[in-house]
Amino acid sequence: MKIVFLAPFGIRPKGTVLARMLPLAVELQRFDHTVTVIAPPYTNPEDSGKTETVRGVRLVNVVLPTAGKVLSALPLAWRMLRAALAEKPDLIHLFKPKGYGGLAAMLMHLIERCGLRMPPLFVDSDDWEGKGGMNDLQSYSSSEKRFYAFQEQWLSRHAVGMTVASRELQRLTAGLGVAAEKILYLPNCVEDVPPGDGLLIRQKLAIGADTPVVLLYTRFFEFSQERLHRVLAGICERVPDVRFLVVGKGRHGEEELLLAASREMGFAGSLVMVGWVEPLEIPDYLAAADVAIYPLDDTLVNRAKCPAKLTEIIRAGVPVVADAVGQALEYINPEHSGILCDPDDRQGLINRTVELLQNRVRSKTLGLAGRRYLVENFSWRQYAKRLVGYYLKNVKI
Repeated sequence: MKIVFLAPFGIRPKGTVLARMLPLAVELQRFDHTVTVIAPPYTNPEDSGKTETVRGVRLVNVVLPTAGKVLSALPLAWRMLRAALAEKPDLIHLFKPKGYGGLAAMLMHLIERCGLRMPPLFVDSDDWEGKGGMNDLQSYSSSEKRFYAFQEQWLSRHAVGMTVASRELQRLTAGLGVAAEKILYLPNCVEDVPPGDGLLIRQKLAIGADTPVVLLYTRFFEFSQERLHRVLAGICERVPDVRFLVVGKGRHGEEELLLAASREMGFAGSLVMVGWVEPLEIPDYLAAADVAIYPLDDTLVNRAKCPAKLTEIIRAGVPVVADAVGQALEYINPEHSGILCDPDDRQGLINRTVELLQNRVRSKTLGLAGRRYLVENFSWRQYAKRLVGYYLKNVKI
C-alpha cells in the first residue's frame, strides 16, 4: 500500500512526529508498504518546502504561506492536501483531528461530496482536544477552541476509521457515536533499542556514580506543582544525598516555581535541572537515574493522553513509581514491572520512591522487568501489524 501520514506540525521541536508517527511509519515500511509524511513546518519554518528522508521515511515539508495565521490556514491546508494527493496514496491517515491537517481532511470530504473520488481517510487521536482536554491548557482564543473541538468531533465521525492512543480515548470516541469496530486501540509503543549511557551524563553533571538519582522527565502540566514540591521535599528529607534530575521544559515558568520551592523547602542542593534536551541525548539522561517518578493528577487530559515519556523511561530500564492514572495502568504491571500509587496519596509516592532508593537490588530487578514487559507487550512492530490488518479490513485495494 501507498500510505500518506498528515502530520499536525513539523518534525522539530515537538515530539508527536518523532515519538509516534515516525516509528510507526518505519515499521509499516518493513512490511513492504510505502509511507510519506506530509508536514506543515510552522514549528520549524526553516524547513519550509524541503523534502528530507528521516530513518528511511520520506518527509515532505510543504511551503508555508507568508500571510498571517488566519489568512494562511486554508492555503496551507490546501497545499498539504495537494502534496498528499500527489503521492497517489491508497489511503491518508491524519494525525490529530485538528489544525491545518484537520482542515486538509475536511477539504477532502468536501471535494468528495462534489463527486470527485478521494482516498479513504483515517484519523489518529493521541489527546482529547475538546472540553476538559488539551484546549484548556493552550493559549488559544475562544473561537480557536470552539473550532478545534468541532474538528475533533466532525473528523472522528466522518473518518473511515479511528486509531486512538489510549483506552480513555477509545471510550470518548465511542461516545461521539463512532462504532466500536471502526476504532483501533493504537497506544504509543517502543522499539527494542539498548538503554543509553547514564555514567556519561553523571560525569557531565558531576553526579557521583553511587549517588542516588531520582528522575523527573516532564512537561510539568500533568500534576499539581505544589504536590510535586512536597514530594521532592519528602524524598530529600529521608534520603539527604539524593539528586533530582529534572529533564524537560514547562509551559508557564514551572521551573522557576520549582527553584523557588526548593530554596524554601530545603532541597535546592539536590536539584539538577537540565531543561529541554536534544532527542538523541535523552536516552543517556534517562539511564543516569536509579528511580523515576511519574506523577499524574486524575484529570481528563491525563486519562486520555498516551505518555510517550513514560514509555521512554521504562524502556531505559529505570524503575518507575507512577500515579495509577490512564495509560500508566496499561504500561505497568503493578509490583512486577513498576509501582503504581493512588494519585491522591502524596505520602505513598514518597514512601515507594524511598523504598526503591534504599533497595538497589529490588530497584534493578523492577527496572529490568519493566523494560521487558513493555518491549514484549507494546512494540511498534506488533501494533503496526495490527494497523495493516485494520487498513485492509476497511479499505479495498
